[in-house]
Amino acid sequence: MGRASIANEVLVACLLTLVAAGALAQEFPSKPITLKCPCPSGTGVERYAATIAKLASKSLAQPMIAEEARPGRMLDELGSFAKATPDGHTLSVLLISAFRQPHMQGVSWDPSRELTYVIGLARGTIGVVVRSDSTFKTLGDLIAYAKANPGNLKYGAYLRGTTPHLAMEELGIKTGTRLRHVPGSYEEISRALLRGQIMAIADGTAWAPQVDAGAFRLLVTFGEQRSRWNAPTARELGFDVLSHSPLGIVGPKGMNAKVTRILHDAFNRALDDPEYAALLKEREMVDWYKSSEDYAEWAIDQFRFQRNLIERTIGLGR
Repeated sequence: MGRASIANEVLVACLLTLVAAGALAQEFPSKPITLKCPCPSGTGVERYAATIAKLASKSLAQPMIAEEARPGRMLDELGSFAKATPDGHTLSVLLISAFRQPHMQGVSWDPSRELTYVIGLARGTIGVVVRSDSTFKTLGDLIAYAKANPGNLKYGAYLRGTTPHLAMEELGIKTGTRLRHVPGSYEEISRALLRGQIMAIADGTAWAPQVDAGAFRLLVTFGEQRSRWNAPTARELGFDVLSHSPLGIVGPKGMNAKVTRILHDAFNRALDDPEYAALLKEREMVDWYKSSEDYAEWAIDQFRFQRNLIERTIGLGR
């Protein structure tokens, strides 16, 4: 076979691929879309996923349905998810913990290269609460107690390596204190706080209803600006700890670019919906829009950053 014939065959193959890709995009979505949420009930993320899925469905020919994944198995879930058929009908909410777990478990899986990045959406607030009758009126009070009673200050936070846990670990390192982490779901740690079994909780705004009701007092948040409860930020208080909880949407590796664009645009339109604005306000989340391209670039940088964070707080491969 001559070079000209080979070149013609390659050209035909490329054209057929482009035609198939175009047809796929025109037919998409051809069935309901599943949006996986790798978080347990009670964190607020599952409600966020359900809302954004419902709102994105308005721009699609098929419904999008949020589905809870098995809690505490994010790396396993994502590893299987990344190898799923990349037709755009299965998506996942991506949490920042996904960039940490490979370093903690000592595996070579790289989420920044094994997924298709669709859109960056929002960033959650992390804060520390105590019971309203606690003697801790400020974060300074809590730190002073921890220094005077090494290892005796127990605080609740979700799993090891999650954003609230690492924020507290970093706070302990930078203040020279030893804080005892008690892991558990929000339901478990909030009950423990009410019973006096722990002295504080570090979490996203799952504590918002109890702060609003006066049962809990918010001491500090770890963002760049104050929340609606007007508690100071850690940086305002002189503690150099900045911690966010960004959320975005990803698909399996190898998704068609046109399908990715259709999904991106559907989610992007959802960001302008009044119901979405109300959800952000209620959950004290802030807009964190990133295009598919910007989100993918951010993921590469974040994977490196999280390795450094893990290394200086709790150690790699542990």
